[in-house]
Amino acid sequence: MTATPKVLIVDDEVDLVRLMEFNLQQAGFETRSVGRAGDVLRAVQSDAPDLVLLDLMLPDGSGTDLCRALKSNPATRAIPVIMVTARGEEIDRVVGFELGADDYVTKPFSVRELVLRIRAILRRSETETVQEEVVSFGRLKVDRTAHRAFVDGAEVVLTALEFRLMTTLLDRKNRVQSRDTLLSDVWGLQLHVETRTVDTHIKRLREKLGAAGDYIHTVRGVGYRFASSPDELAT
Repeated sequence: MTATPKVLIVDDEVDLVRLMEFNLQQAGFETRSVGRAGDVLRAVQSDAPDLVLLDLMLPDGSGTDLCRALKSNPATRAIPVIMVTARGEEIDRVVGFELGADDYVTKPFSVRELVLRIRAILRRSETETVQEEVVSFGRLKVDRTAHRAFVDGAEVVLTALEFRLMTTLLDRKNRVQSRDTLLSDVWGLQLHVETRTVDTHIKRLREKLGAAGDYIHTVRGVGYRFASSPDELAT
């Protein structure tokens, strides 16, 4: 992260953009803004931001498609994205996090809360960058920088959210993680989603990891735990 964090604001509401720019600059951020989907990728490539505030409803395209494009490109997938939208239904939040968004803010929102959320996500991203880049655990190998996972040498294709869920469990191996903890730390701040969402994603992650999926243990009535060693059998 740069000394003065750079935030790219993607929104076509001029008054809201001015409000966000003023408050973010007062809080110590450098800001740029674009109002059209077609300008986003060029803006990111010309001067990579530390975080993107992304409105989902743009005049020439979908913020959802932009988020998918950013998170599927190895050059930009590590840039945190906060979705900003007037649509606050649970299904919209779930779809956003499925695509790899780091947080989800519903309009109208408190600018002060937005600043706090941005700072929290940048702290989390900074912590993740100082962790070991390539981790091997038995049959599983994880390359954080490239956001890639391998089982027995073969690459496993994971969504951004699945990758974050896997690395969160791996980083906390042998420590039980409740469903509420995983919802908070993997899906985002103050997200209200039913806990069965976690179970669904754990099941899908295990299936994709194949033999390495056995490293994720179920702790009945509590949550999940990553094995303490590759030789520990699931119970």
